[in-house]
Amino acid sequence: MAPEISTPVPVADRVSGFSYAIRNIVVEARKVEAAGRRVDYLNIGDPIPFGFTTPPHMVEAVARAMREGDNGYTPSPGILAARQAVADDFAARGLPTDPDRVLLTSGTSEGIELTLTALLNAGDDVLVPTPTYPLYTAVIAKLGAVASYYHTDPDRDWLPDLDHLATLVTPRTRALVVIDPNNPTGAVYPTEIRRALVAFAERHGLLLIADEVYGDLAYDGPVEPLGLLDPDAAVISYSSLSKAYLAPGWRAGWMAVGRTPRLDNLLTGLRKLADGRLCSPGPMQHAITAALSGDRSHQAAFRTALEERAEITTTRLNAIDGIRCVRPRGAFYAMPQVTLPPGRTDADYVLGLLRSTGVLTVFGSGFGTVPEDGCFRVVFLASPADLHRICDLVAQFTGEFLAGRTA
Repeated sequence: MAPEISTPVPVADRVSGFSYAIRNIVVEARKVEAAGRRVDYLNIGDPIPFGFTTPPHMVEAVARAMREGDNGYTPSPGILAARQAVADDFAARGLPTDPDRVLLTSGTSEGIELTLTALLNAGDDVLVPTPTYPLYTAVIAKLGAVASYYHTDPDRDWLPDLDHLATLVTPRTRALVVIDPNNPTGAVYPTEIRRALVAFAERHGLLLIADEVYGDLAYDGPVEPLGLLDPDAAVISYSSLSKAYLAPGWRAGWMAVGRTPRLDNLLTGLRKLADGRLCSPGPMQHAITAALSGDRSHQAAFRTALEERAEITTTRLNAIDGIRCVRPRGAFYAMPQVTLPPGRTDADYVLGLLRSTGVLTVFGSGFGTVPEDGCFRVVFLASPADLHRICDLVAQFTGEFLAGRTA
């Protein structure tokens, strides 16, 4: 019998740098629920729990694929019909795209991770906005690279600070991340800002990572692809069925690699990594074809519903003493700021709000903001009635917090 060994199995150093606040904070919510309090989960951008439903023709496409036996591995880049549908969608938006430069992925997140893995060596750096989507910083840290934050300004509707961006480029800078429409702020960038970001990336020889998963959810209508502003720029665009097509659990995403030959070597690297992970979920790839070539009428109704919720959230939060909130122009997120008492942080506020009211948001420092800035992200997918109820709770707690009457 082998001797008993009590030494724990070691964990790789890279794990210590990997943090994803959007889901990590759920541990605290479970404790609140266990104590008997209802929790309003406003931390994850998933429309399904709030009553929004996946379009039936997409469900049928997946079910038909399963019934007809399409349950095995697919080609690593994805089935041709779906890649062609992605390419055709870009062409319809004015940006001709070769389906051979499209890879299907397990959601946008896998596409981002594949790209950063293919692109970065340890010590390289990537320009990411702050606030940012935390997957970027988690993967960058895991790879031993560096996230260099460029400011976005709440006094200018969370638009990028181009002057600050220009100070951050070094010989090790490899990419510029642009999330538009933006998660976590709900900002939608005007054309002149978008054009300046593309020109900046080109001037410095950077890959532009265009996170466009909310492109169809700007309230004034779909946002054109960033690559359209310069079809020969080094741009990779990412999207999925998760948000605008209301199917987040299917993990059906794609990336489209720009036509410039400067991206050919990177594309080869991406294909190698895609081979290693075999393929994205097979039956769901058939839904990509159905979604992009079929009925999209649900999107207009979804945008209307989101705009109504954005207006309620912004108006109600701005009416609370000590809170200001920039009105979102797309997606289903807002990034309010609370004026914190000295010595308190955004996590103090968010955890206090959760424990006192059951309202779960995410502290802004989980998205790269300074803890003392008092930012927190709200997902406003709940019904209008629920949003009013939740804002009542936030107002009551905030008054007590700022008066020092909470722990």
